[in-house]
Amino acid sequence: MPSYRRTLPLAALAAAVLITSGCTAPPDGSTAEGAPGAGRGGSALAAVDTLTVKGRAPKTGYDREKFGRAWADVDGNGCGTRDDILKRDLAEVRFKDRDCKVASGVLADDPYTGDRIDFVRGRSKVDIDHLVALSDAWQKGAQQWDAEKRRRFANDPLNLLAVDSTANRRKSDGDAATWLPPNKAYRCTYVAAQVAVKKKYGVWVTRGERDAMKKVLGGCPDQRLP
Repeated sequence: MPSYRRTLPLAALAAAVLITSGCTAPPDGSTAEGAPGAGRGGSALAAVDTLTVKGRAPKTGYDREKFGRAWADVDGNGCGTRDDILKRDLAEVRFKDRDCKVASGVLADDPYTGDRIDFVRGRSKVDIDHLVALSDAWQKGAQQWDAEKRRRFANDPLNLLAVDSTANRRKSDGDAATWLPPNKAYRCTYVAAQVAVKKKYGVWVTRGERDAMKKVLGGCPDQRLP
């Protein structure tokens, strides 16, 4: 019989990650979540001003494979990253085998649209979105990273979210200057998460992107970084 699993609250998941991974900075210079440079829990609006502002580099050379095999098991738990995020973000989760491959579940309150979406493996309308798109990161610093840093970026739970597939595809590789969730109630959280990801990995922003981030977060100055 398929099994049910109770989804951990996000705060509990984050605490577990910190306990198991520690708080030391990675050797490539990116800032570990929870380390002093990460701005953990700090003001998202203030953090925008710590991001480097530069022009967008050409997309030349971008390929999804440059970020490693899709949904790799980077944490060594035996499950791919996609299933890890589905387990984290869906309710009423049922599994295809043991407690790894998610067979079905419910995205009770889609962050991008506010709608309820039923997930069924193989015919799902749920995508796992990179909050900071891989091609956007490629044009703002990632092309200069080594393969392992790109692999970690592509599979970092901080940068991943289960969302409505239609909204995700409309977003494509847009940044905050070109796309925001239709669900206005989620925009502050969304932009704060993008700031946190870009700060953690040293991804720069364009001037227009920075201004768009500050415009959104200016309406919610108490928004904290995730």
